[in-house]
Amino acid sequence: MSIFHNILNWLDDATYVWRQELKHVFRDEGVLMFCIVVPLGYPLLYSWIYNNETVHEVPVVVVDHSNSQQSRQFIRMCDASADVKVACYAVNLDEAKSLVGRQVVKGIYYIPEDFATRLNRMEQSTISVYCDMSLMLTYKAIYQTALAVTTGMGTAIKKQISGNYTARDDLVSTSPLKIEEVSVFNPTGGYGSSVIPAVLMLIIQQTLALGVGMAAGTARERNRYSDLVPINRCYSSVGRIITGKSLCYLMIYAVMSTYLVVVVPKMFSFLHMATWQNLLLLMIPFLLACVFFAQTISCLVHYRENVILLMVFVSLPLLFMSGVSWPQSSIPSYWQGVSWLFPSTFGIRAYIRLNSMGATIADVSHELICLWTLAAFYFTTSCIVYGVEMRLSKQHAQERLEALRKKREVRLQFKGKKKGSEAN
Repeated sequence: MSIFHNILNWLDDATYVWRQELKHVFRDEGVLMFCIVVPLGYPLLYSWIYNNETVHEVPVVVVDHSNSQQSRQFIRMCDASADVKVACYAVNLDEAKSLVGRQVVKGIYYIPEDFATRLNRMEQSTISVYCDMSLMLTYKAIYQTALAVTTGMGTAIKKQISGNYTARDDLVSTSPLKIEEVSVFNPTGGYGSSVIPAVLMLIIQQTLALGVGMAAGTARERNRYSDLVPINRCYSSVGRIITGKSLCYLMIYAVMSTYLVVVVPKMFSFLHMATWQNLLLLMIPFLLACVFFAQTISCLVHYRENVILLMVFVSLPLLFMSGVSWPQSSIPSYWQGVSWLFPSTFGIRAYIRLNSMGATIADVSHELICLWTLAAFYFTTSCIVYGVEMRLSKQHAQERLEALRKKREVRLQFKGKKKGSEAN
């Protein structure tokens, strides 16, 4: 009977903490913004920006010192492509660089004076390409267009000097091996389809950490930890506090994560190959790991604004260390070890393989095991740090009560002396 009574008390305390935390979430504008508004609006903005997948009609400037039939052919073919637009001509390279510096154009095609002369002598000629590297998409468009045009012109020259009689002979002499390019797991070859899924998973972790950290910073500033459960069970209820707070954020992010990993990809026609059963098996350990990770990090925040600086600073490194924007094999082993501390690393890899590559749940079993391990690890650390916080909070409350008691005693003594002097 006593065990049943203890279980009821445990559930009652956890439910009380859940209700209190839910009230604080919807009363605190900062927590409400990071837990609900940002997950709803930020993915739409990010997906809308990259919805075109690739860039087209990138403006370039041409410096044509050759002024020959071959150089004009090169310029016409580049301008006729879908990715590049010849915006203007420059007299020399310095003028072209000034146009790039003023962002009038994004790149330069420099054709030397001996371009046609070397081609007519059957010698190899060069065309220099200068690109603005601040945007990788524009660099890719400018460089690949120049490469495709020069390759086509080279093939035409080979046909002219080969002396073949049939089109079949020309094909064999210029392209003995047929190359068929297929974009695996990214049929559009776009930037959005490859990066947006990773960003969506990272948004879940970062906004959760921001919301929980801001709520914890507010609680610490107001010394509110001791009010979460009855004072007679304050220190012995760390597990109940962790459970109650976790249920609050799991309830909110069960809806937010469904919106992020299911609704947003379908809205913008990104690849969506995972079944709802596989996504559920992935999101349960991922959300648990993120919630306990956020609660552990929140105890390091003394002021509610500090968590914003911390999590925003690590967002871009976490995206790179996940192996999406930068190859995982090229990441140093030290940084790979650091990335294992964050649930987003394994969550991103598993989600991309399930949703974009058509993997089965068995193919991501390693990531799932790592997520469950992180959930257990951060649950333990959150219990430890919250236990320390509860002890300090209780000690601080007792010190304040002791100070108020002494102050009251001094006031009563002063009143007694004052009455005695008036009686005399």
